[in-house]
Amino acid sequence: MKYTTKNETTGFDFGGSVIAEAKQMIGYFYMLLDDVRIKPENSCNRDIREMRTNNLNFTITNGQITALIEEGYKVYDANEKLVRQEADKTVPQEEYNEVLKSVAEGSIYSLEKKENEYIIDIDTEEHNYHMIIAGTEDIEEWDRFLTLE
Repeated sequence: MKYTTKNETTGFDFGGSVIAEAKQMIGYFYMLLDDVRIKPENSCNRDIREMRTNNLNFTITNGQITALIEEGYKVYDANEKLVRQEADKTVPQEEYNEVLKSVAEGSIYSLEKKENEYIIDIDTEEHNYHMIIAGTEDIEEWDRFLTLE
């Protein structure tokens, strides 16, 4: 990888990024992301404008999922009458890998870091997830800058 940043999540706009792959391994949490926006203030961005990239490796060192919640929803009929309501569900730890596989092709709604926690909201065609990952640092790696169209 040509470009690498550490602990610089604020130098990116992950909103709308597409998840190609997500996995939790021993010692780290990893996502391969497409269509990540690189802000002008990013330390590797030599341009004065917002850029983007594909195939960005986003790694959280010592990353461990501490909470994974499938967000609830409401279903209405054509007359705007509530038909069904599903509450938020906490995903059991033994189902984390299955959920991580299912978020491929989904997109990130938001990703923010608060101290040693990363809060990621993910939208998929079928479900929305709220994930909290504890970790010591984040590393972003990518090959090239692309212009926004």
